[in-house]
Amino acid sequence: MSAFSTPTLKDESAGAPAAGAATGMHESMPRLPNDRWKRLEIVFWLLPVAAYFLFPDYLVLISQVMIIGLFALSLDLILGYAGIVSLGHAAFFGLGAYTAGLLSVHGWGEPVSGLFAGAIVAGIAGFIASFLVVRGQDLARLMVTLGIGLMLFEAANQAAFVTGGVDGLSGMVMGNLFGTFEFDLHGKTAFWYSLGVLFILFVFMRRLVNSPFGLSLRGIRDGGRRMPAIGADVGRRLRAIFTIGAAIAGVAGALLAQTTQFVGLDVLGFPRSAELLVMLVLGGTGRLYGALVGAAVYMVARDQVSGLDPAYWQFYIGLFLVLIVLFARGGIMGGAERIFHRFSRRRGPA
Repeated sequence: MSAFSTPTLKDESAGAPAAGAATGMHESMPRLPNDRWKRLEIVFWLLPVAAYFLFPDYLVLISQVMIIGLFALSLDLILGYAGIVSLGHAAFFGLGAYTAGLLSVHGWGEPVSGLFAGAIVAGIAGFIASFLVVRGQDLARLMVTLGIGLMLFEAANQAAFVTGGVDGLSGMVMGNLFGTFEFDLHGKTAFWYSLGVLFILFVFMRRLVNSPFGLSLRGIRDGGRRMPAIGADVGRRLRAIFTIGAAIAGVAGALLAQTTQFVGLDVLGFPRSAELLVMLVLGGTGRLYGALVGAAVYMVARDQVSGLDPAYWQFYIGLFLVLIVLFARGGIMGGAERIFHRFSRRRGPA
């Protein structure tokens, strides 16, 4: 009998219960995440490269989509994976923006070191704030993060001699990227700079959420009271991910300041934090790609709809959000996953 021959009926009947039980057990067990890149992921990251050549007149908009996508990813780390609800995440975004902006205004316009400075300042602020945020539950966390954001916004407004107040921080002069590439008006250098930073940090976050640390965060999100029973230090893990999320938000803020060469007071405002939550709801939390898709859909829709109806564009955005919540649980990515799985089951063997 060859290795590819069909077993006898007796063998099948004897092994069927065990095989069926094993199959059922295998299907019921959740799959562990892995770091393998799927073909769709590769296609996804080739899309902005194609957009560079297909839409040369929209490079500034695409750059801002990537920057806000990075900002949304930082919130997805703490909300989608750790379950920490925040209404003041713009505080860390603004700290990164003002750090890079003030460095540039005072003569230090080197871009990469400005990103690191923004990450450090926002990360330190996030670490300090994490001791207040982690102590409470959802409602308390909402109030604490909202209060932190409002305090920083008002502090920046009052310190107009430093931040520029409502007029914004102008006079930024950025040096050449790596001493070679100048930031041009067409946004070419800003485009590749933003894409490179986004991709590098995405690879880091992808590895982070698929690591044992990332799995422990999901355990805390789904059953935080059970995690101490297996020896997990819940508070320490939540403080760590909150600090990381704040630092990445600082990078996004610094990146926006450097590519636009301007920092407005709105970078610390509550509307920016609220818009960020809308983007995550649209794309789907706890998926990473959901943050990027949600940011892209929201910003492109806002740009196009506001051009068609400047007075009532928010109505259409709100209607779209309601439809997504009603008919696509888990956001756009969640709905796409369900459609894909349903299609796969229909094509699979009976």
